[in-house]
Amino acid sequence: MKFLTRLAAALTVVATVSAAGPGSAVPAKPDDKTILHVLNRLGFGARPDDVARVREMGLAKYIDQQLSPERVPDAAMAPRLAELETLTLDTRAIARDYYLPAQMARREAQRADVKNEPAGTDMRSERRTPEQMALVRKQREVLVELTSQKILRAAYSERQLQEVMTDFWFNHFNVFAAKGPIEQYVTAYERDTIRPHVLGSFRDLLGATAKSPAMLFYLDNWQSVDPEAGERMAARRAAAQQRFGSRMPPRNPNAPQQPKQPQKRGLNENYGRELMELHTLGVDGGYTQQDVVNVARAFTGWTIDEPRQGGGFRFDPRLHDDREKIVLGHKIKAGGGQSDGEQVLDILAKHPSTARFIATKLARRFVSDTPPPALVDRAAATFRDTNGSIRDVVRTIVTSPEFFAAEAYRAKVKTPFEFVVSALRATGAEVTDAAPLAQSIRQLGMPLYLCQPPTGYADRADAWVNTGALLNRMNFAVQLVGGRARAVSPGSADARAALGGDVSETTAATIAKASEPSQVAALTLGSPEFQRR
Repeated sequence: MKFLTRLAAALTVVATVSAAGPGSAVPAKPDDKTILHVLNRLGFGARPDDVARVREMGLAKYIDQQLSPERVPDAAMAPRLAELETLTLDTRAIARDYYLPAQMARREAQRADVKNEPAGTDMRSERRTPEQMALVRKQREVLVELTSQKILRAAYSERQLQEVMTDFWFNHFNVFAAKGPIEQYVTAYERDTIRPHVLGSFRDLLGATAKSPAMLFYLDNWQSVDPEAGERMAARRAAAQQRFGSRMPPRNPNAPQQPKQPQKRGLNENYGRELMELHTLGVDGGYTQQDVVNVARAFTGWTIDEPRQGGGFRFDPRLHDDREKIVLGHKIKAGGGQSDGEQVLDILAKHPSTARFIATKLARRFVSDTPPPALVDRAAATFRDTNGSIRDVVRTIVTSPEFFAAEAYRAKVKTPFEFVVSALRATGAEVTDAAPLAQSIRQLGMPLYLCQPPTGYADRADAWVNTGALLNRMNFAVQLVGGRARAVSPGSADARAALGGDVSETTAATIAKASEPSQVAALTLGSPEFQRR
């Protein structure tokens, strides 16, 4: 009997070490504070029973499962997303059924305004018929449903780390949904370009974003052409205009129009610059302006097939600069065609500056605004040694001594998105329609999928901490627990469990003064401790 007891104990130790991995700092017997820390960093906060569940499972096993989301059952998400019809549509279907009809409705309304406009005025009311308004509202459903699924997944999915990483990488490879036709592409961009690669190969993720119509349009690469090809295109258009232009009737018979000069298309450096500065090497990654030019040359001809109709990636050799290029000291031979861009992606993905830049951003997301240099060094080494395995880099970070250090506890301030979702989880609230919550997140300063600059939203405290922002968060908390948040049933769970009893004397005294459960919950969600993860 003693032998069997010792054997069982030995097997338990072996299983714990195997789940945590070699060199892991994951504690074998974590306290509730440590479990909450992991739930706040690998996910969007603790639900009422999460701490007990993770304690029973074992913290190392929980982390291991989250790093392999395909092993985590998540069947309950499907019913929550079932009514969001646009989530499964391809871009051509979205363009055909949602985007183009709305564009036609807007143009018809504008033409009606011009026709009815009083002489000598520039006032246009864009009076739309009920049918036209219905088409415009239908177009908006695409982004409304996408923001809804983001909130619902973050709040209810068992695959919490997958949702954290989807949010992280979309922000890293940010696109602005309100630019041109990107709105019709952004659903597929997150679903097919970002989500499948969030814990996979960085090179695969980088390549997927480079060919995404959303990225090609956002950073203007779809119109970037070899300047010589641009000259030829302009010459052909000029000849065609000279030949046929006189046959075209003027737009306004009373005001003859001068023929427009054909606009020359040429090299656009936007994507080449952001690819190195924001996606891979970092601003101090060692590239020059000449590298920017040559990278842009390598990606000429990477364009979109019928962008207004939801078409996909297309390489057009007629627009490509096929001459020799030098990128970061690497020679790209002439005549490579589309492979020029692929070679650039290979060079950047393997560059030591990329390993450090990505390791730093991930350590900042999971540990602190100023991640420990030693941890960044180890994470960058993992990136290099595994040929850019995101899963292995994240594992290095979230099982490190620095991740579990006292200095890392509550060292990160929640973004508005993280705050709203963690409040839902802490209170056990039930959401029947997430669209109003997306509006709340917008009012808190973070409209989802609508960050205009390519930098994405900031991941540092100074971007989100100010008196007005904290007051708005408290107002949201009051509405949530008071049953005044639209389409949300307030939960009955004690939100204080999300703090683990670790609060300041001031916070404890403030909460103690509350006379009703809803006041306790609101003060808890509005407390300084809950604003941090």
